Amino acid sequence: MNDQFYRMKRMPPYVIAEVNAMRHAARLAGQDIIDLGMGNPDQPPPQHVIDKLCEVAAKPDAHGYSQSKGIPGLRRAQAGYYARRFGVELDPESEVVVTMGSKEGLSSLATAIIAPGDVVLAPNPSYPIHTFGFIIAGATIRSVPTTPDEEYWLSLERAMNFTVPRPSVLVVSYPSNPTAEVVDLAFYERLVAWAKENQVWVVSDLAYSELYFDDKPTPSIMQVEGAKDVAIEFTSMSKTYSMAGWRMGFAVGNRQLIAALTRVKSYLDYGAFTPVQAAACAALNGPQDIIESNRQLYHKRRDVMVEAFGRAGWDIPPPPASMFAWAPLPPALKSMGSLEFSKQLLTQAQVAVAPGVGYGENGEGYVRIAMVENEQRLRQAARNIKRYLQSLGVNSSAA
Repeated sequence: MNDQFYRMKRMPPYVIAEVNAMRHAARLAGQDIIDLGMGNPDQPPPQHVIDKLCEVAAKPDAHGYSQSKGIPGLRRAQAGYYARRFGVELDPESEVVVTMGSKEGLSSLATAIIAPGDVVLAPNPSYPIHTFGFIIAGATIRSVPTTPDEEYWLSLERAMNFTVPRPSVLVVSYPSNPTAEVVDLAFYERLVAWAKENQVWVVSDLAYSELYFDDKPTPSIMQVEGAKDVAIEFTSMSKTYSMAGWRMGFAVGNRQLIAALTRVKSYLDYGAFTPVQAAACAALNGPQDIIESNRQLYHKRRDVMVEAFGRAGWDIPPPPASMFAWAPLPPALKSMGSLEFSKQLLTQAQVAVAPGVGYGENGEGYVRIAMVENEQRLRQAARNIKRYLQSLGVNSSAA
């Protein structure tokens, strides 16, 4: 019997899982690990959202199969969010579909629109689903940079001129996971024009839309006139409303892409539990205080982390958005590589981070730090890291 399944052969070992396994083993051994590896929010959702979940779950008729595309009220609520936040009008019936998190939505979209051998342009480094969602569906990936400078546009031009078959899909994600880079509306305007000229679908992942700092709101590609002709955009309630485990997300935009995603999902799932969808409505339609409080929470953590880690001897550029910092390895340790550095931080400093190479080969030389521990724990992490660096003879300033 052939035990080499086709799709398994297309998926290399998940590098980040290696560090995760070490972290789990260390905790089982009783070590106090400060976990800055996984982007798992540590705050609860608003109380009125939890109350709505309980209220609807208590109803005897709320436990059957739900609608795969999402209950009408939730699709209307998401359309309302886009109208408030971005000034974008969406038809809840044909331009919005509910997904079980943006990750499931992206992978289901890939299943819907990709034929074996199709070429997809994806950022490198990038969150793994941006590449492997399409690889699992049978696509070939051609990498483009994450940094949105002129080299980005040159790489798109080269990809269209020298790739056979010509790429049919481009994935973008800003604020970026893992690099935290952002773009302005002019970038999206240029991107929509490029996509129309080259007949390429654009898949935008806007999971961190509300975690921006320094009073610079992140734009949506849907704000560009004509974006709906070529683009679909995914958002998530995971970080915005601290609802990561609830698995609530959305896709909006091009009707053809939304219809394809909706059709595939109708074969694959029955939709999220109805009380969860009702609670998601309460989050989108109710008080929005949590958005600003979460933004301030991560902003403060960012400032504490950058300052404390800097005093420990590790200079980290402050991210302009998201819940992550994309940190270059200390120069004296660059030759170690991101995976070995992450392992040593875990074993020697009891701090877990994600190795940059786990997000693509262009992530080598960096680690991703998730700001999911409180300020006290971030300062403790800095003290641990300082001791580790000093043990290696790496200079640090007075803490």
